[in-house]
Amino acid sequence: MEMIHSAMPLYAVLVSLVAIVPIYLSRRNPNLRESWTIIAAVAKFVIVLSMVPAVLGGKEIYFKLVTAYPGIDIAFKVDSLGLFFALTASFLWILTSFYSIGYVRALNEHAQTRYFICFAGSLSVTIGAAFAANLFTMYIFYEALTLFTYPLIAHEENEEAFKGARIYLVYLLGTSIAFLLPAIVFTYFTAGTMDFRLGGVFGDTGGIHSLFFGVIFAFYIAGIAKAGIMPFHSWLPNAMVAPTPVSSLLHAVAVVKMGVFVVLRVILYVFGVDLLREIGAGAFLASFACVTIVVSSLIAMRQDNIKARLAYSTISQLSYIVVGAALLSPSGIKASIIHITIHAFSKISLFFWAGAVYVALHKKYISQISGIAKKMPVSMAVFTIGALSLIGIPPLSGFISKYYFVSGAVEAGMLPVAVVFAVSSFLNALYFLPIIYTAYMKPLDAGMDDKVTEAPLAMLIPMCITAGAAVLLFFFPQVLTGFTDIIVSGLFTK
Repeated sequence: MEMIHSAMPLYAVLVSLVAIVPIYLSRRNPNLRESWTIIAAVAKFVIVLSMVPAVLGGKEIYFKLVTAYPGIDIAFKVDSLGLFFALTASFLWILTSFYSIGYVRALNEHAQTRYFICFAGSLSVTIGAAFAANLFTMYIFYEALTLFTYPLIAHEENEEAFKGARIYLVYLLGTSIAFLLPAIVFTYFTAGTMDFRLGGVFGDTGGIHSLFFGVIFAFYIAGIAKAGIMPFHSWLPNAMVAPTPVSSLLHAVAVVKMGVFVVLRVILYVFGVDLLREIGAGAFLASFACVTIVVSSLIAMRQDNIKARLAYSTISQLSYIVVGAALLSPSGIKASIIHITIHAFSKISLFFWAGAVYVALHKKYISQISGIAKKMPVSMAVFTIGALSLIGIPPLSGFISKYYFVSGAVEAGMLPVAVVFAVSSFLNALYFLPIIYTAYMKPLDAGMDDKVTEAPLAMLIPMCITAGAAVLLFFFPQVLTGFTDIIVSGLFTK
């Protein structure tokens, strides 16, 4: 693999971090403050996009910032997995920024400057983790993301918000310090490196008992609570006390996607397919995550609170990604990677819809939205597209990833996992279709006729774009598979 030395990855990380300064200085001028947010978001995406030709051409982009300790660098490397994740995150930040402007202005939210500062910082560290060249760099940005998003969780500054933020902090910092950090240390002393290598870093494992690697792997999975695998999932529904654009950021762009992204890094670039097969860890993780898929779906069905139902849906969908990678088969790994983006566009559409309903009606519960499709047809169309995509109905992009998930299970000879995917799609329908039925088929409450309107245009346009992407990706799957083919060929072509 040819390596290009360039500071472009650093620029992609810094652009939104630097933007914090003008955002703060413009705090008394909302139009200027939010202009800086949009400029930074667009600039970040353009920088990330500029690296696509090199990576799709089989090259990697590397930049070393500083040596922290002999053999341990703070460094960035842009490969196909990191770039794929960064493209999704940076593009959706643009849309979420526009959406946030409409949301906070419509509700006249307090602390708007702090809100946009934390958003910018969160995306900066998200890109930093995406482009991390080693475990040390990734850990720094992984923890920084928790700290930047904490004020967003606690944004409402009431008892419920502070409680949710405390749970968020305890789960994410507690697990990463107790499990993830020791796992990284063990890896360094065992492999002699923290650098990511496609296929794993351990090399010849002769003389090292498989139980040792199994324990390290278990520490990694337990330490990545952002992935939402049960029993380390409770922070996620509690974090729904945050404003809806923040929930969108958590579920589609940054935090939970960071979790599953790190899981993929560990599986593919720290342990590798061969070692995980040898110690049987892949099958164990797949079985464990399958439980999360089914149980979280069953819990989602019981939630009347809109964001709570979407939160448990996210927990289930995240475990799709974990299971697919744990299958250690070409189609399973491909499904996991492309589902990061497919789920991002589909799920953010649902959260955007939830925010539109709250702005228009100040309603938080499914039982309160009877008939709103008659008054909010665009918003409900967005929700319907996003929901049907996550169920896996063609011609929507969710069908593509579910096809690869089932194919991956068959390739791995794990037919029960294929059954779990099928059952999960049925459960997806059971908790999404009642919302669609309630909004379209039930009569609008008599006292609501004059109150119901669509959300502001600044919110509607991003919603329509994300829903449109959920459709277009079905017809242009090469946008997704171009990156995954590089990874899969490197793993399975000898």
